[in-house]
Amino acid sequence: MNDRKQHVLNMAHQLFIEKGFQNTSIQDILDYSGISKGTFYNYFSSKNELLIALFKTLYKKLERERNELLIGQDPSDIQIFTQQIELQMRANRKNNLLTLFEEVYVSNDADLKDFLKQSHLRVIRWFYLRFIDIFGEEKQPYLLDCAIMFSAMLNHNIKFHASVYQANTSIHKVVSYTVSRIAKMVDEVAESGEQLISPDLLNSWFSDESNTMAFREQLKNSVLLVRKKVKQLEEEARYLELLMFIEDELIHSHHPRKFLIESALASLKAQPSLAKDSSIKNLEQIINDYYKQ
Repeated sequence: MNDRKQHVLNMAHQLFIEKGFQNTSIQDILDYSGISKGTFYNYFSSKNELLIALFKTLYKKLERERNELLIGQDPSDIQIFTQQIELQMRANRKNNLLTLFEEVYVSNDADLKDFLKQSHLRVIRWFYLRFIDIFGEEKQPYLLDCAIMFSAMLNHNIKFHASVYQANTSIHKVVSYTVSRIAKMVDEVAESGEQLISPDLLNSWFSDESNTMAFREQLKNSVLLVRKKVKQLEEEARYLELLMFIEDELIHSHHPRKFLIESALASLKAQPSLAKDSSIKNLEQIINDYYKQ
């Protein structure tokens, strides 16, 4: 993501924290970030798409920081897991995510709601996989149930503790308490032999992800080949920006804008040395195949 687009996301995020998502207009974002309406729509098709891009950026940062806590550590150490959850809860508070989530839930936008639903499922999947690290493969059949219960317990404990203690809410206390409770519940559920939801269902929850990952890898490799050709041209910076736009739009946009992608591709093909090159033809084919799906 280029610096200017990230700047717009940062400014919009600040407005969402101060005014709320619903009360922030696109004009507010234009004024606050100092960009034109045309620039905004080059990056995002709507305010909703901007919010989704913001969520993705924050999730990516959280995932990286969460993984860093595991470097050189024993994955089965439940204290490391507790630290990871505390990190996540502090990030949610700092970025005002719970309030933004609530605004999405009361909205009528199906795409926003579907995005948050998928995000929640990914969090549960991460809990489930970490529980396998901590509690062992032998308890794996019961750990998806436990991950779902843990997610609900954690969210409600944070919410109600905050409503009672407000500014004095202790994330460490709430997370430690909830992790201790789920550790006991895992043993109890495993001993009972009862299973509510089979972990086998996880694959059906994310049935499109394998195709998405394959497409991203294919697109990345194709763009890389074109970039090698572009570096030999006089207007290298311009053509690299067009390539960056195409890749960013197809990977990060919730609804990639075909007319903008085709326009960027046409600008690349207008360069004589690129027009007949196999790398640009391959990129065009990948884009066409994407829109045929």
